[in-house]
Amino acid sequence: MTLLYIRVFFIIISGIVGYQIGIINHNPLEGVGYCLLGGALLIVVETNLKQVSVRGLSSMVFGLLLGIFMAKLISDIISLLPLDEIIKPILRVILTLVFSYLGAVMALRGKDEFNLIIPYVRFKRQDLKDGVIILDTSAIIDGRVGDIFKTGFLGGRLVVPRFILHELQRLADSEDDTKRQRGRRGMEILKNMQKDPASDVRVHEDDLSGNEAVDLKLVKLAKLMEARICTTDFNLSRIASIQGVEMLNINDLVNAVKPVVFAGEELEIRLLKEGKEANQAIGYLEDGTMVVVSDGRKALGQTVKVYVTSALQTQAGRMIFAKMERQ
Repeated sequence: MTLLYIRVFFIIISGIVGYQIGIINHNPLEGVGYCLLGGALLIVVETNLKQVSVRGLSSMVFGLLLGIFMAKLISDIISLLPLDEIIKPILRVILTLVFSYLGAVMALRGKDEFNLIIPYVRFKRQDLKDGVIILDTSAIIDGRVGDIFKTGFLGGRLVVPRFILHELQRLADSEDDTKRQRGRRGMEILKNMQKDPASDVRVHEDDLSGNEAVDLKLVKLAKLMEARICTTDFNLSRIASIQGVEMLNINDLVNAVKPVVFAGEELEIRLLKEGKEANQAIGYLEDGTMVVVSDGRKALGQTVKVYVTSALQTQAGRMIFAKMERQ
């Protein structure tokens, strides 16, 4: 709504300026018409610049300044040569155009490396208490991050890079039924999160250049934005942690808040299937924790009381070992 007010104010000012210019030329209506048309065209151009990122624009400006500086330096050197006075300004114009173009293009192509050169692209909003959290494909499809964010345990702004949206779109258009369902589920979850006023979800428009894998792009973007990555992918967590990027693995959080069980504790559980070893049976707690019961095969399909003998924490989650009878 604020943008609408600014645009209306700009159109009004354009009309006033056009009227004043028209009075000078003894044709105020014509001046108003030209200025209103110019203001409207400028607003149209501005609305079509939504895909332009601040980082890309910053890099381009830096490249232009570098190109102008190089053109000035070479022009000063050429001015020392015994050339015709008519040729010198022509060469200066040509050099300025050429180096400005080359500087802008090279800066845009290498904008990911301008993070240290252009410090203001790393400014952070002070109202973001815990910074920026980048969501990867697995975290979006998982769907639990939205609920975790609304509880207040996860602070900051949730950011979805443009290349992650492309990855979801690729999955949604896949010929494989499983991948297609996962992609569509992820896009639906993201859409619902954006509609929820309690969630602060933004799309990062700047797509990193190059043909690198999505995981490598995530790590690079997290370094540039000084952000954390939220994921359920163990391999991504390991790669990012090695490179010094802070990770938020949803599975680690879920495992951390599961109830703690102790040896000798009594559990009531339904045995659903056979285990790998002889006479073993397997059941699951309400939170999905696997319980391996010795001598439980005879009670398959029944709800029985078992007694915990030990618990094992693995990368895949927690496993509980139990027996039918108290030791």
